[in-house]
Amino acid sequence: MTVMTKSGIAAAVLGAFWLGVMVAPHMPAMPVDAPQAQVEAATPEATTAACTPARPVARETKSTLAATAEPVQEHVKPLLTWGTDPQKAADGFTNAEDFVATAYAAKNTEVPFMLLKHRVLNEKQKLASAIRASKPELDATLEADRATLEARANLARLQTM
Repeated sequence: MTVMTKSGIAAAVLGAFWLGVMVAPHMPAMPVDAPQAQVEAATPEATTAACTPARPVARETKSTLAATAEPVQEHVKPLLTWGTDPQKAADGFTNAEDFVATAYAAKNTEVPFMLLKHRVLNEKQKLASAIRASKPELDATLEADRATLEARANLARLQTM
């Protein structure tokens, strides 16, 4: 960038700032007291009713896996990205093998877990198809089989504990 371009940009920024400073005192003030009076007059029942969504959320079903498989979720926790809640990750899966296989596939292929989960659960794709859609350069069938075998082996190990 040339010196003229840089000084033109600086002048434009300073002009915009100056315009904001000059216009601000002439803008009408926002009424602050009205919402406060409404909050004080509101009852807890009215507040609860006002916060309730008008239409139900499309997907509030909990899977049986999310409610019952804490050992499986704790086992999968190291496979997920740091900070991911295993119970939320398990929501929607109906069996532990699919959940663990998806987690292993995500780790092995470096495809985000949530992307594979979306494709497997919402788009109803097989794990191999979800991997192929994310990384076409990989052998998706091989990666899906590998993840499924790892999942079965680890679940069998968990059952013997």
